[in-house]
Amino acid sequence: MRHAEAFVCLNLLFFLRVAALVGKVYGKQEWPVPYRRFDRRPDVDSYCEARYPFCPTGDRDGRFPYLRDTDVISVYRLQTPVWEFKYGDLLGKLHIMHDAVGFSSSETGTNYTMEWYELFQLGNCTFPHLRPKINTPFWCNQGAACFFEGIDDIHWSQNGTLEKVGEITGDQFNDMAQWVQDDNETGIYYETWTVRSDPSPNATVWFESYDCSQFVHRMYRKLTELGAKLSSQSQTNYTKIYLYSGQPTYLGNDSIIFGQPSMKNLAEDIRKFYHPFRPHQSYVDFAISLMEAYEKVVLNKSFYLYYNFEYWYLPMKPPYVKITYEEVPLP
Repeated sequence: MRHAEAFVCLNLLFFLRVAALVGKVYGKQEWPVPYRRFDRRPDVDSYCEARYPFCPTGDRDGRFPYLRDTDVISVYRLQTPVWEFKYGDLLGKLHIMHDAVGFSSSETGTNYTMEWYELFQLGNCTFPHLRPKINTPFWCNQGAACFFEGIDDIHWSQNGTLEKVGEITGDQFNDMAQWVQDDNETGIYYETWTVRSDPSPNATVWFESYDCSQFVHRMYRKLTELGAKLSSQSQTNYTKIYLYSGQPTYLGNDSIIFGQPSMKNLAEDIRKFYHPFRPHQSYVDFAISLMEAYEKVVLNKSFYLYYNFEYWYLPMKPPYVKITYEEVPLP
């Protein structure tokens, strides 16, 4: 083979490789983008701090009690306004609700609560920290399951829901507990946003959220797989926080965007986008940041989403952002 022919062949192979990669990212992208699972949960970075400790009364190692198969365990649907302990029903009026599942053993009379939520509060899971002299935004976005003894009846029932939806055996509970531990070890980060093409029923879902309600839905489906029969006497509604955009564009991960000089402009744009959402602002700074965020998201129709530890660009569309409280029937 002559040198010219070899050069053409090598270039053709390179082109096909690049075309396949581009096709994977753009042309054949799966929607919604699958949530990435991990082999194990990483250690928490000491930079991340929680205003309220995560799972203060739960077992530190995530262990569950073993229940006998002869036991009959009642299953409860639990829902209450986010931060109800601090603001009462204020966020409930906006339909911003937190979801969990309760269990009660007939043999021991012991009650348990199971919930999945952010390790470092919702704001840290939704927006990153911009640290001085460090180019890469820093995320404290882990979420995890919390299992603890007791059900706070007043907390759940006063402004929300505490409803029995079924019964399971001790074996079914033990199998569910193993599933929770496996799910908790591989699904490690919280995702606030659900991203859709528009509000219509047939809209394309670009990204699914991964939050407390999604954990509850997965648990209900698992209990059903194990043979449980679940039913509710009331409508089972859940909070969804939507972003609306055209087809997202994949940008890359931290090392690609913030580690290469050729991506300097994009890196600066991402940092500038997140600057209005920084924590611990004064009232004056917050008012200014609110106007800046409106300009970026609504006027400039732009949003940078961090999903699976990678960045995506969202070309935003009306109505841009919306909180809904919609029905998701029990399986």
